[in-house]
Amino acid sequence: MKAVGYYTPGTIDRTDSLVDIELPEPVVGPRDLLVRVKAVSVNPVDTKVRNGAAPVAGEARVLGWDAAGIVEAVGDQVTLFRPGDQVFYAGALQRPGTNAELHAVDERIVGHKPQSLDWDAAAALPLTALTAWEILFDRLRVPYGRKSGGGTLLIVNGAGGVGSILIQLARRLTGLTVVATASRPETIEWVRMMGAHHVIDHRRPLDEGLKALGIAHAAYVAGLTASDQHLPAIVELIAPQGAIALIDDPKAFDIVPFKRKSVSVSWELMFTRSIFETHDMIEQHRILDEVSALVDAGVLRTTMTSSSGPINAANLKAAHAMLEKGAAIGKAVLAGF
Repeated sequence: MKAVGYYTPGTIDRTDSLVDIELPEPVVGPRDLLVRVKAVSVNPVDTKVRNGAAPVAGEARVLGWDAAGIVEAVGDQVTLFRPGDQVFYAGALQRPGTNAELHAVDERIVGHKPQSLDWDAAAALPLTALTAWEILFDRLRVPYGRKSGGGTLLIVNGAGGVGSILIQLARRLTGLTVVATASRPETIEWVRMMGAHHVIDHRRPLDEGLKALGIAHAAYVAGLTASDQHLPAIVELIAPQGAIALIDDPKAFDIVPFKRKSVSVSWELMFTRSIFETHDMIEQHRILDEVSALVDAGVLRTTMTSSSGPINAANLKAAHAMLEKGAAIGKAVLAGF
């Protein structure tokens, strides 16, 4: 089967940073689906792994943690899907990725694709939707569906993939006032289109930006990027007994200043459930099915902003390079081989 991978980790500008390869079809485990991949999208995790994770000597590592496709075969213990089902999912960090014609994935982290979306638009959603959902409802513990009261949620970097979904979830499924950060005219316009009540500039102190809106404190903060740089401002703006959830990888993040306010600090990694095969791993299947239903009901929208052509090394290299510039809005998607 066709696939895209790498043999040596490193920067995207190397000629062999990503290469087109041929691989055997994956072996399906008892709870696995064999999916024919129709479309994939690119996430920061792709670039991080490509930069620093060496494959087994002599073998290629295939990236990709977003896919939409059709179930071709199922393992002998599968109960949630059958061949012919259209699905979307984000995969598992410890298994081969989705940048391949055929991909094996555990059914417990797979959802039914939204019927109202094509392959491209559906492939933009899984990883960011799962991350945003877990931030909001698992880490920050915001009540699902409660539209009265709730305080303010500050989303740092609202125009990225996770921020774009998080804004929608918070605006449509909670009673929170949603404040997102953005700095360029196009990103400000994007986060407003996603549903943010207010936008502040993350190039300036966030606490000052919030006060300029007449908001003294945020009960919740989602730190999606540069959390260490914004730490002093977050300490000032977060409400007593508030909560912060982070997804980035700061070299250091001193939580001691939060003690006086009894703030809860959580990290969110969408892959935790699949890495450790937690007892509630199937929760990601439920979340994706719920997201799919919300999309089909018109409550949520895809965050796809560009289609980068078919799935091959050249197009994936271009998508990686664009993401590493730090100027991405929404999600870039590739479809077909």
